[in-house]
Amino acid sequence: MELSFFPLTARRWDDFEALFGERGACGGCWCMLWRLSRKEFESQKGEANRLAMKNVVESGEVPGILAFDGTKAVGWCAVAPRRCYTALSRSRILKPVDGRPCWSVSCLFIDKAYRKKGVSTELLRQAVEYARSRGAELIEGYPVEPGSGKNIPPAFAWTGIPSAFIRAGFKEVARRSPTRPIMRMELR
Repeated sequence: MELSFFPLTARRWDDFEALFGERGACGGCWCMLWRLSRKEFESQKGEANRLAMKNVVESGEVPGILAFDGTKAVGWCAVAPRRCYTALSRSRILKPVDGRPCWSVSCLFIDKAYRKKGVSTELLRQAVEYARSRGAELIEGYPVEPGSGKNIPPAFAWTGIPSAFIRAGFKEVARRSPTRPIMRMELR
């Protein structure tokens, strides 16, 4: 498998839609969970979230990176300045570690046929390079720890798992919950 990576722009919207499918990746999310209040998110699950993400993309903002195997989109990594994810600021577990501005990896979604093949790690590496190219000095992510010897259902691993972040060069800097480390990488 030889992967290529591209920022999600209007030109690649159809690829993003094909990857996310009718369900919007998971339960109509369309990668809008962290961008909205809980009430907004719940009220617009599905089509309204799809349109909201499409508006983000059409505004010229690049909300993340797509992985391709040939011409097929097989993975997604949401990456943006943390300030784009307003819901993160309301989380007591994922609240800022300090006052430093950073970029955040808020979601990873991998096509079922491509899971457990290293796609997440490669997407994380690409997210790091993308953030660095945009002037970021720090990037962080919020993976879910599956627990000792346990597998975690893919629907609950949408923020990634620590081992993928470690392989991409991130280090744990905080843990306010047994299952939710905050992992960071210095980019300068």
